[in-house]
Amino acid sequence: MTNKKAFIFDLDGVIVDTAKYHFLAWQKIAAQLGIEFTPEHNEQLKGVSRVRSLDIILELGKIKASQEDKDKWLIQKNEDYLSYLVDMNQNEILPGVLPILEFIKEKNQLIALGSASKNARPILEKTGILNLFDAIVDGNDVTNAKPDPEVFLRAAHLLQSKNENSLVFEDSVAGIQAANSANMISIGIGDEKILHEAKYIFKDFTFIDEAFIESLIN
Repeated sequence: MTNKKAFIFDLDGVIVDTAKYHFLAWQKIAAQLGIEFTPEHNEQLKGVSRVRSLDIILELGKIKASQEDKDKWLIQKNEDYLSYLVDMNQNEILPGVLPILEFIKEKNQLIALGSASKNARPILEKTGILNLFDAIVDGNDVTNAKPDPEVFLRAAHLLQSKNENSLVFEDSVAGIQAANSANMISIGIGDEKILHEAKYIFKDFTFIDEAFIESLIN
């Protein structure tokens, strides 16, 4: 076990704003099914697996579907989502994130990704920050979705870090609950009314300074 701190980051809505592309892809599916799908509805999908997300949308429209139809829509959603990612570059990284990642690296601490996304690696490659991560755990590596803490526990294990030495940056309620149940320090990125269960909350990374990161390390 290492005494270094493990900084674990969610992807969508924390490092990059791919959440908007998920929304557009789900909205397209919902429209085909005659379901109105709003940004407010989309909040329910944050930190949730693709399969569960589709179920939530079908519940909204009170639609019963065969597994065959569900599988078809899941493939379509992913293809639509990936089409939006083709032109991704470093400009897609959310404001303030890169300086914090680089500062953590400078301080010789550990960085992992803990995300439900199955497209995490290509996104990190396209945005040019894959090399900053010591470990990546994504939707291909876990069986349980947040609020189950599996994704964060695996990340800490790969970094050989104790749970109490791990810090999780999350923008979803499910992610904050997962971090808390893993006995990790939860840092909410977003609306404090929504993320009130987090130990610390910041509107976005531009509100996080080096002094705060130093305090976490020490």
